[in-house]
Amino acid sequence: MKKVALVALALVTGLFASEGQEFEGLLTTPACAAQGAFNDCYLENYTCGSDGCFKKINAGETTKPKLALFQHGTGKVYTIDVSKLKVSELGEGMNKNGVVIVGILDEKTNTIAATEFKAPPPPKKSFFKGCL
Repeated sequence: MKKVALVALALVTGLFASEGQEFEGLLTTPACAAQGAFNDCYLENYTCGSDGCFKKINAGETTKPKLALFQHGTGKVYTIDVSKLKVSELGEGMNKNGVVIVGILDEKTNTIAATEFKAPPPPKKSFFKGCL
């Protein structure tokens, strides 16, 4: 009986371990990360992939731009494979620091196969006292 319980525990632990590891950083596009333009990253980068791309794409045409996670501490940029996530849910984390991507890292391509996304908490409300 104890052997069966240990085998079951090992299988459950293995299933949770295969889910991936957590990566925290700034959610952006590879082009913005390469330029280091985090605050100045144009909105069109998130919709079609690069600066000035609206000039090349017809109206109503949809694209799937690549996303990247930039880690300030290490300076690494990871490409994110979001095929298992809803891209509409990622909107609240775009161009924000403290985003957590859970997934499996492919070290050869430096790509995270994302399985889960956690947005940073919203900023606390502040009250301004004084004259303007």
